[in-house]
Amino acid sequence: MGEDCIIPAAAARRQLSVFGEHVEAFGARLAELGYRPRSIRDKLRTVSGLARWMADHGHPITELDEANVAAFLVARRARGHTGRGLRRTGLMLLAHLRSAGAIPTPEGPGAQSPYAQSPLAAALAQYAVHLRQERAVTEGTIAAYGAIAHTFVRERLPEAGARPAALAADDVHEFLLAQVRRVAPKRAQYVGSALRSFLRFLFARGETPTDLARAVLTVRPHRLAGVPRYMPPGDVERLLRSCDRSSAMGRRNHAILLLLARLGLRASEVVALELGDLRWREGELVVRGKGLRRDRLPLLPDVGEALALYLQTDRPAGASRRVFLCWRAPYRGLGHPSTVSTIVMRALGRAGLAPATRGAHVLRHSLATAMVRRGASLAEIGQVLRHRSPTTTEIYAKLDFGALRDIALPWPTPHGAR
Repeated sequence: MGEDCIIPAAAARRQLSVFGEHVEAFGARLAELGYRPRSIRDKLRTVSGLARWMADHGHPITELDEANVAAFLVARRARGHTGRGLRRTGLMLLAHLRSAGAIPTPEGPGAQSPYAQSPLAAALAQYAVHLRQERAVTEGTIAAYGAIAHTFVRERLPEAGARPAALAADDVHEFLLAQVRRVAPKRAQYVGSALRSFLRFLFARGETPTDLARAVLTVRPHRLAGVPRYMPPGDVERLLRSCDRSSAMGRRNHAILLLLARLGLRASEVVALELGDLRWREGELVVRGKGLRRDRLPLLPDVGEALALYLQTDRPAGASRRVFLCWRAPYRGLGHPSTVSTIVMRALGRAGLAPATRGAHVLRHSLATAMVRRGASLAEIGQVLRHRSPTTTEIYAKLDFGALRDIALPWPTPHGAR
């Protein structure tokens, strides 16, 4: 690292702290990840504060763990010191020290969890392994199902050392009914599916004496009761024009919006897109869809041009194979589909648009709606959207007003049907 990253006198003081020479190595690692000198200085100030806190409490370097990082942040906030990224800095330092062998790495699944010593920790960790290896679900589903399972056991088995065998059907009913009162029917359906999956896993492992999945009530919203929320083609084009293509970030976001609007990709599919999925010679794009499916879509000219421009001029250098990387260091793939939805919402704000649905999925619905208006069949729409079942595409039949008009029955009135 250069002298513009760390003031020499401050560096000497840090080397005398509990972290010693590891501070300089940590700063060098931050520089390798692409952090700017000012950001490195800010993070090293946080490290200095953590070192002083550990020294004041008599903690050697080997006692640094997630709990001590959290305690340091609580103490810092109590003194009125707040700031963004403090927890991330502490956890980055922790990971760096573990990789360097300066402090021991916890062993076993769930070792860093608050439930690390409980039977539930092993069950939750093994559940994630089960979903990944035996059910072959995506990482997003693993995280979502795991979060619901974690909330369930935390609320229904709060005592330390509790075992899954203590669960009863009433626990399942009360948890699900509380969730149903707080969320929309579709979300309640999702919670029920996740809970059913977790309880089946516990029963298969012999953790519960009965299959409590049968106690999960079924949430049955009226199928196809709603109408897809969409934007007209003019508004979609206005949204695409809202990106500032004179800036690198604007060009990246424009490429993301084109994938959503022209090809109907889901937000999770944009996040998962890798460099090897772009088949330039074949003019195809490999989409990593639900259930580990791989589908191919044509790489449309405007989409291909936007992607090529971003990759050639704007994509930061990094080890990640993801197509779209974070704009600020560390340069890694986008962390969650919600990031893509945030890009869409900000573009809607710039364009002065306020559709009923403001997330990334509105562009998928808009593409399907435009295809219906141009005379595409439901089978063709399902092929583009990569629906597994034709019944998933049926909701777009409501938008074919011409066909609906032909089969609509006359409406009775006092003066006769009309």
